[in-house]
Amino acid sequence: MIEIGNVIISLDIFKENFFCDLSHCKGICCVEGDAGAPVEQDEVEELNEVLPIIWDDLSDAAKKVIEKQGVVYNDIDGDIVTSLVGRKDCVFTCYDEEGICYCAIEKAYREGKTSFYKPISCHLYPLRIDKSGSYEFANYHRWHVCSGALCKGNKENMPLYKFLEAPLIRKYGKEWYVELTKIADELKEQGII
Repeated sequence: MIEIGNVIISLDIFKENFFCDLSHCKGICCVEGDAGAPVEQDEVEELNEVLPIIWDDLSDAAKKVIEKQGVVYNDIDGDIVTSLVGRKDCVFTCYDEEGICYCAIEKAYREGKTSFYKPISCHLYPLRIDKSGSYEFANYHRWHVCSGALCKGNKENMPLYKFLEAPLIRKYGKEWYVELTKIADELKEQGII
């Protein structure tokens, strides 16, 4: 484990190669799971603000869920998570003609319609952040649906921390990420990774 500020990071972030491969997984991480995606309190307002922009991209079933319970709910642990359609799809999912699942929020962001990318937990995936007191623990979440991302990551020689550069900077800042890369270089020199 490595500590930068109040963040404890698993060495897996340096050791594992990862590069999302939607042609392999079809975006199943937005569909499978035991709850919606974790949402930070300040993101709830942003999700509601982006709703009119993405409304036409959402399924009729998702619209009904949102109208009934809103964009988020509290899961069994009391955490705020995105609402689900049929205890499965995140309400923000949309599909292309090939059946690949996308985030409607990210789609709108890429089209220049919003400045909100998507919830940070989604942007950081497969890194999961757990909090304990004043500390955050960043751990790599291993999931069989990401087997294609592991293969592509190895092919591209893309360490997880480099693949997640943009969301890590979004979450912790540029200086924090620069420190992370320095630690990665030190670990390489020492033969640890």
